[in-house]
Amino acid sequence: MILAGAGGSLLAGGAASAAPAPGTPTNLTPAPAQAAAPAGAPFHLNYGIHDGLFKAHAGPEFTDQIRFAYEQGFRAIEDNGMMDRPPEQQARIGDTLQQSGMAMGVFVLNFDHWPVSTSLCSGDTAWTEKFLKACRESVDVARRCHGKYITVVPGNYDHKLAMGYQTANVIDTLRRGCEILEPHGLVMVLEALSDTPELFLRHPDQTYMICEAVNSPSCKYLFDMYHMQRNEGDLIPNIDRAYKHIAYFQIGDNPGRKEPGTGEMNYRNIFKHIYEKGYKGVLGMEHGMAGTGSEGEAALIKAYREADNFI
Repeated sequence: MILAGAGGSLLAGGAASAAPAPGTPTNLTPAPAQAAAPAGAPFHLNYGIHDGLFKAHAGPEFTDQIRFAYEQGFRAIEDNGMMDRPPEQQARIGDTLQQSGMAMGVFVLNFDHWPVSTSLCSGDTAWTEKFLKACRESVDVARRCHGKYITVVPGNYDHKLAMGYQTANVIDTLRRGCEILEPHGLVMVLEALSDTPELFLRHPDQTYMICEAVNSPSCKYLFDMYHMQRNEGDLIPNIDRAYKHIAYFQIGDNPGRKEPGTGEMNYRNIFKHIYEKGYKGVLGMEHGMAGTGSEGEAALIKAYREADNFI
């Protein structure tokens, strides 16, 4: 499996069939093979690339990578660092997406940067004001890049407070953020994480409950399948239980957080389930790559073709 240069298509090489072993019957009817989608055809689901994923083929400029990704069949991007980009670059990315008919996935509300020290759990007015200021700034960012979904992480536990008080503080702060976003049709998507045990938001039921309590179309759930596999597994039933509030998915195999097929997760079955539920949104490719260079990028595209071949 190789790729042509930047702007090329994914090419499949075929090997000659091996001769049957002596004594093997020759009148057997072969099992029907599932036809693979042609190189460059749109995928069944809307997988969103991130900056750097195709730099070996398309170069360091994100807009060139976006065009290359379109030619490989991808129809979306996500960009965690969008709010840190200069406004003119945000607009250039948004224009490229519009010209290509591609969707903008999530960007992160950057009222804090990783590793997070924030805690909306504490009720600290300083953190609340930082959060609300970032919500206001995100409106202009979303307009420039034609985005709608904004990743929100409430931050770390405040161990001085009981869990109920912390949860109430988070709900109250998120409601105030929704008052800013809702008139513009923007949606904060809460991401439950597995990176450290200090993070407040970690589980599907907890995220679902907070979305119910905030009770706004601007507060939904970002179901990151890598993190949920690490925290508790049972992915397909948890998707079903939380689906009412899931507005966005992210991808990454476990262990390693690389492309589908590199770990223990059966992404073909997971993608099939999500497709059959009628999901039409973006699935962000928030993961690394098992290989390197142009060969690694070709292998990544091949992995998505295989995982997406569920119909």
